Amino acid sequence: MRKIISFMHISLDGFVAGPNGEMNWIKVDEEIFDHVGKRISETDAAIYGRVTYQMMENYWPAAGDKPKASRHDIDHSKWYNKAHKVVLSKTLKEADLTNTTIISDNLADRVNEIKQQAGTEILLFGSPTATHSLIQQNLIDGYWLFVNPIILGRGIPLFTDIKDKIKLNLLTTRQFTSGVTELNYTVDRQ
Repeated sequence: MRKIISFMHISLDGFVAGPNGEMNWIKVDEEIFDHVGKRISETDAAIYGRVTYQMMENYWPAAGDKPKASRHDIDHSKWYNKAHKVVLSKTLKEADLTNTTIISDNLADRVNEIKQQAGTEILLFGSPTATHSLIQQNLIDGYWLFVNPIILGRGIPLFTDIKDKIKLNLLTTRQFTSGVTELNYTVDRQ
């Protein structure tokens, strides 16, 4: 069975965005892009909430074609265009791109069907609202977190309205020169 891994940048105090969705505090550089790019290139599917999906759609399909595109933009654009995209949305009805599935109801059943399909892990990119929905349905199998060296004090939390404890097992850590720390966890289902 495929696993859903939540990929998220997070502040030290647990926020994934500022109060108005600000993400200008997230530190990314070539070292992080290279590291993340390796894992993403081995993944064939992604889950997004509607807002994140629309943001991605506005940038990634043609990002690699721009005259001054970085290596990261070229590589991620190629990956994005071939990856199967799953969008959690009650309002989005159609996707202009092929290889996109929209889930608007029966979340647990539909996501579990996708988890049963052949393929690699499924990365859940950003999407705090979608993440909260999947956490509540116990559908996330791991967390790939990039802890940024900042305390926001307020914003959109990664974990909210948790009904039951979620036990995690730490798989790997990595410190980047920017001060960002990667934490890779799997959910302990026992």
